Amino acid sequence: MARKIGSRYTAHQILGRGSAGTVWLGEGPDGPVAVKLLREDLASDQELVGRFVQERTALLGLEHPNVVSVRDLVVDGNDLALVMDLVRGTDLRTRLERERRLAPEAAVAIAADVADGLAAAHAAGVVHRDVKPENVLLDMQGPLGPGGSHRALLTDFGVAKLIDTPRRTKATKIIGTPDYLAPEIVEGLPPRAAVDIYALATVLYELLAGFTPFGGGHPGAVLRRHVTETVVPLPGIPDELWQLIVQCLAKAPASRLRASEMGTRLRELLPMLAGMPPLDVDEPESDPEEEPEPAASAAPAAPVVERARRGAVPLVPGAKPDSNRDTHTSMRVPGPDELAGGARGTARVPRAAGAPRPGSARHRAVARRRRITLGVAGAVVAAAVAVGAWLATSDDGSAAPTQPATHATSATP
Repeated sequence: MARKIGSRYTAHQILGRGSAGTVWLGEGPDGPVAVKLLREDLASDQELVGRFVQERTALLGLEHPNVVSVRDLVVDGNDLALVMDLVRGTDLRTRLERERRLAPEAAVAIAADVADGLAAAHAAGVVHRDVKPENVLLDMQGPLGPGGSHRALLTDFGVAKLIDTPRRTKATKIIGTPDYLAPEIVEGLPPRAAVDIYALATVLYELLAGFTPFGGGHPGAVLRRHVTETVVPLPGIPDELWQLIVQCLAKAPASRLRASEMGTRLRELLPMLAGMPPLDVDEPESDPEEEPEPAASAAPAAPVVERARRGAVPLVPGAKPDSNRDTHTSMRVPGPDELAGGARGTARVPRAAGAPRPGSARHRAVARRRRITLGVAGAVVAAAVAVGAWLATSDDGSAAPTQPATHATSATP
């Protein structure tokens, strides 16, 4: 059913639902638009509405080929909405779910587009704060770029900032999606432009590998890894690309590249990536301490089925995924003891295709079967040696009686 949004827009069809609101296909004076209608509880928050109006000038002035432009902000009764350009295509998460990982040339071309969009936003004093595949749209109607990539546009500028009001999220809260949060946000520091660079480098890693560098498992473990763990190298990519990713994932914000530098350097790397196939690495399994020990059994172990993981971990217990996977919300900042982690750490190490991760349930099951096999083989050898020794010491050289053989067999586990 169609509904009016303010006096100039009509919303016709729901395109997706997220934690912040609902995206509609709408119609305005200049043609089709996308309308993000924020939740009613947000619209009734007078402090947020005032903040919304204050951000209007900055958001409306953000124009760039790699940014989904905000055309209007509507405050009308219970309606609080962003009216945006309509992009004919899909989001990057949908493509990742279909292809799992991208060829390096296409991945780098998409990341370069997003970096260019961020450069324009940062120059205008706008920090996105929630860069993730769900917020990158691919223009399916435009010309193809390097590696067959579609032009990428970054959307949802300002939404995380609008929701992050002082009353709604205190100093002990954080806003964002766990897999892509920069360490300084986890530690409670104010977000600057460098947080977008960290998030984009995480997205690039995910496009190449099929999983995020610090994701997987409980959200608290994910946040701890951002602060305490170093990123594990990906095999098969040029060293120049890897060094760029490492620099942009630096724990210290000042060590990261600026968005304009990142975009330029990524485009310089495109010629050496032409024709490279997607990487052949398997996703790491969950942390060993988060997996139950398989029950001991004399029967052969059943094959271990690896669990598929999502691109982002929802912070709301029991939350169900929605059509646009908009998952940013607030969460308590972990204390220093929680961030310190255990002695073993929680790094999730990429491995060669088909190989189990050391310490994983599958790795332990394989090791257990190997120990049982070696134990049986050792017992058989011990029995053979015992029988040989008895024959060598026999007075008449006759066949060995059954008692020693039976005793040796009983030694088998």
